[in-house]
Amino acid sequence: MSENLSVISEAIRERFAAQEYAFLGEVSLIVKPEQIVEVCKALRDEFNFEVLTEETAVDYWPEQSPRFHVVYRMRSLQHTLILGLRVPLEGNAPSIPTIEGIYKNANWFERELWDMFGIHVEGHSDLRRIVLPYDWEGHPLRKDYPLGYEEVQFSFNFDEIDIRKPYAKE
Repeated sequence: MSENLSVISEAIRERFAAQEYAFLGEVSLIVKPEQIVEVCKALRDEFNFEVLTEETAVDYWPEQSPRFHVVYRMRSLQHTLILGLRVPLEGNAPSIPTIEGIYKNANWFERELWDMFGIHVEGHSDLRRIVLPYDWEGHPLRKDYPLGYEEVQFSFNFDEIDIRKPYAKE
């Protein structure tokens, strides 16, 4: 980890009681959902992290505490640094405050969070589906989303699958 990133990480950890997570030279800070807006403001205004490059989520189902982590990746072009943020969310109806007032491109990322994971973004200006049709039910990147696939037929299970396989009627 670079010296600049170490100083920034230490400042954020002290101010917001965040936890540091480092892996293969990449640093992420774990912050509470109610602090994400203030942490992002501090990173942008005080430490020159002027670009939000990524905002997505991870589903740890069947875990419920935390079930989701919302993952942010910020970039400082001035200092050539990348810093990650992770926000753990509980349960099956998670929500998080919007950061689109700080980073305008968060609008699209947060719409995708809602569309694919079902994470409600409080205060978002236009929270609607962005990838799937508006009448789609469910959120397909949740691990409990039904896949609806057809089992693959191999030589060892040919007869078993053939019995259940739907064929077109003539």
